[in-house]
Amino acid sequence: MTFPYRKILILGNGGAGKSTFAADMGRAFSLPVVHLDRLWWLPGWVNRTQEEFDALLFRELAKPAWVMDGNYHRTLSLRLAAADAAVFLDIPAAECLRSARLRAEQYAGRTRPDMADGCPERVDAEFEAFILGYERTVRPAMLAQLRESQKPCFVFSSRRDAGDWLQSFQGNKSTFS
Repeated sequence: MTFPYRKILILGNGGAGKSTFAADMGRAFSLPVVHLDRLWWLPGWVNRTQEEFDALLFRELAKPAWVMDGNYHRTLSLRLAAADAAVFLDIPAAECLRSARLRAEQYAGRTRPDMADGCPERVDAEFEAFILGYERTVRPAMLAQLRESQKPCFVFSSRRDAGDWLQSFQGNKSTFS
């Protein structure tokens, strides 16, 4: 089967693998990848204003094709309206926290490729609390909004399942797992 989508949202907890999955999907299907963290953050972990972020987001949403990763719940309805489909990486919180900590070690003192320049990787107490509380505070509303959108939504409880789904499309050589 050929991959039928041109605008895809990738959602999930911090450390779930959203950026990796988005990059893999972008490579597999020659789609540009938009990391919302790169739009939101300025160097030194300073956030843009909502107005600045929204202007950048609207510019990306207007493009004919993209894979967009990030939660940013405030703008989810706008992104869903523009998207053809969504992928929700429903990875257990303990696994997400482990992955976030490993990523912080891997990029210690450096900025990871999917983050805005000048934002060296970190996992602080606030981010850990977000990850551990995500299943009860963010996940229910996000899944409800995905259901209400009536857009195709693919929910995966493991990276392996998500990677297998990507590999099921003709010509794709996904390595996500």
